[in-house]
Amino acid sequence: MSQSIVRTVLGDVDPAALGHTQPHEHLLSDLSRPLSPRATVGERALDNAPITLDNHYRVRRDHTSEDLRLDSPDVAVAELRRYAEAGGGTVVDATSIGLGRDPAGLAEVSRRSGVHVVMGSGFYYRDYHPADVATRDRDDLAEEIVADLRHGVGGTSIRSGVIGEIGLSHPPHREEEKVLRAACAAQKETGAALMIHPGRDPRSPGQALDLVIGEGVDPSRVIMSHVERTVFSALEMRAIAGTGCYVEFDLFGQESSYYSLAPIDMPNDATRVDYIVDLIEGGFASQVLISQDICHKTNLTRYGGEGYTHILEHVLPLMRRKAINDVQIAQITVANPARALAFPG
Repeated sequence: MSQSIVRTVLGDVDPAALGHTQPHEHLLSDLSRPLSPRATVGERALDNAPITLDNHYRVRRDHTSEDLRLDSPDVAVAELRRYAEAGGGTVVDATSIGLGRDPAGLAEVSRRSGVHVVMGSGFYYRDYHPADVATRDRDDLAEEIVADLRHGVGGTSIRSGVIGEIGLSHPPHREEEKVLRAACAAQKETGAALMIHPGRDPRSPGQALDLVIGEGVDPSRVIMSHVERTVFSALEMRAIAGTGCYVEFDLFGQESSYYSLAPIDMPNDATRVDYIVDLIEGGFASQVLISQDICHKTNLTRYGGEGYTHILEHVLPLMRRKAINDVQIAQITVANPARALAFPG
């Protein structure tokens, strides 16, 4: 029987070597999209403007194209060095194909920062699909994901270590459903974890899990991302966990109720921790993951944001204040992500 490994951009490591792990971040990515033809002159002027103290709040609130591009390995290295100094060991860069994924850049960032980096694979939601996804069949897409995991991305030897984040709208576009089925095939062939970005509707996680389970994927190998912007009650959280998948609270640090992408009232960090307390009380502690999903310049300390250290510096003390003990914290931040990311080498 093969020994379990975690596949990083610098090679395979023992799951026990990961340390504190944030399983849903972005280090190098590009979420920018063309502005609407209806954009005003002022909106167009701001869209690619440098981020300053004068425009910081507006940029962080509504996310300009400049804000949506994480494009500097030097900045990523500086930010991850802070993370390492605070006690961080590993991050998953969940950037999938079509979001500016940069294997060579991630390898450089990992090497220079000393932090393990696990790279994503697969495809995000429809608006970000490369044009050829529409003409390719499920098997062809699955083969690309498997090749990313086993051989390397784009002719490099730098390999992905997780499938995802696989993006869904609500209701899912037929191409998104095809991509998810391809991701399921790749998961069954490789054993790698499958990370799902659900649509922004409370029905989306359940529908995605029904499809995944119907495809024969073990739900214990599935990570359901962004649960706290998708369902809004402890009962719904428990229902997701009851399928056996990992329940990922990955928007820590986003303390504002305002959400620019949908009419959603976002919870704050205290509410996220309350949901986690309920899941622990319900017997689901082994399925909880936490992260920050940093994907904007304004999340970075370089630009006045919280940085990748927010969980280590602020959330863990909050969890302790709300009676989550150190054994449970280690389970959530070390043991659970190590188990989720491990697959046969």
